[in-house]
Amino acid sequence: MSAAELVKAVILARGLGTRMRQLDASAQHLNTLQARMADSGLKAMIPVGRPFLDYVLSGLADAGYREVCLVIGPEHDVVREYYTRVCVPKRLQVSFAVQERPLGTADALAAAESFAGGEHFLVLNSDNYYPTAACGALRILGESALAAFEGQSLVRDGNISAERVRHFAVVTTHSDGTLERIVEKPDEATLRVLGPEIYVSMNCWSFSPAIFGACRAITPSPRGELELTDAVEYAITTLGERFRVLTFHAGVLDLSSRADIAAVAERLRGIEVRL
Repeated sequence: MSAAELVKAVILARGLGTRMRQLDASAQHLNTLQARMADSGLKAMIPVGRPFLDYVLSGLADAGYREVCLVIGPEHDVVREYYTRVCVPKRLQVSFAVQERPLGTADALAAAESFAGGEHFLVLNSDNYYPTAACGALRILGESALAAFEGQSLVRDGNISAERVRHFAVVTTHSDGTLERIVEKPDEATLRVLGPEIYVSMNCWSFSPAIFGACRAITPSPRGELELTDAVEYAITTLGERFRVLTFHAGVLDLSSRADIAAVAERLRGIEVRL
């Protein structure tokens, strides 16, 4: 392994799970444990054969990562207990960082600064199961970058509907393949300009330590949160960071709502988990 390759990954698992908490008439057949975890909003621990986060961690180990930091809330003892007592990973060294209050994704990432230790590292969501190839490509690249996923492939190879994809953050690039901007919730006019093959961000990044300064520098968004996309924009425009965009025609499993649970469980059926 070259010195530039990543070995560390940060998983953002602190979210409130607002959509997951909402009752859904199309998801009435959850088992007791699935319903309890859905009610708690702790999406990463929803059992889909086994806890969803097990599949995410196993995929990271397959991609060559060796150290993982789970960013959790102070109330998430169930996560800490599971990975330190119930199912202790052998292929990964798992540590924890606590985001005291749910102030946004940039604030969540800032909690993991000491874990990063001045190195480049991967960042991803706890409620998405990404292709091993995407996480592996970011690891080998070893520089600031974003994995961008082609919209139609997300529909074809994942569990995400075309309508949902249209509301995802769209990625635009410069001619040299670096990130220009991320357009949150693009309108119809923007989508028409971009054409039929759009690429979206599923929040799978490799970052340099400079991102932490950006996380500290930004102010809350109109939603009242410290957003990771705002930190990236600050890093580009103010700190001079450049982010390579790696594009993939592949699916991502998205566990956002109760209606996703059955489809995700079916997609993961037969996937071997090795922690």
